[in-house]
Amino acid sequence: MSLSEPTIAELMDRCTRTAVHLEMRDQYGVAAEVDDFRTWLETGKLDTDPSSEDWAPWVNLVSRAVARGVAVRRARIVSEPVSDYIRYEHASTMVNTHAGEEVRWLPRRQASALCLPGNDFWLFDDRIVRWGYFSGDGALVGHEISQDPAAAKLCGDAFAAVWECAIPHDTYRID
Repeated sequence: MSLSEPTIAELMDRCTRTAVHLEMRDQYGVAAEVDDFRTWLETGKLDTDPSSEDWAPWVNLVSRAVARGVAVRRARIVSEPVSDYIRYEHASTMVNTHAGEEVRWLPRRQASALCLPGNDFWLFDDRIVRWGYFSGDGALVGHEISQDPAAAKLCGDAFAAVWECAIPHDTYRID
């Protein structure tokens, strides 16, 4: 990762039309979530306060983008039955939607015929891809920015295909 690469916040703030995010893992081990995830597993308690110290920066970032007219969408491809981590994500997604994100869920068995990139990504304005790289246990190991038109098209087409098949957050039920 180059020190000159823009952050997610910078990319979101520069965005003018669309910011889409495709998540394809059943487990993430993001360091900032480890304690919250453990607490949720042990107690069922979860921070869903959009103004909390952990959520406010994201809520403000997304809210600013949405206020400028940017469509912020997130799609998650998940195995069923879902993992504990996906249950945790599902329980906290209300904060994402509160901020203005549209979120949909696609059961993995319904994604079999879709052409998907090998890694999670953010795509900004259909031209800037921010690949996310994760270890086998879900720890973030890095990211890379690409402005390759072919990669942007692949990601845009993949996201559109997933979005069309996916279930809106408000109606996706985890049993």
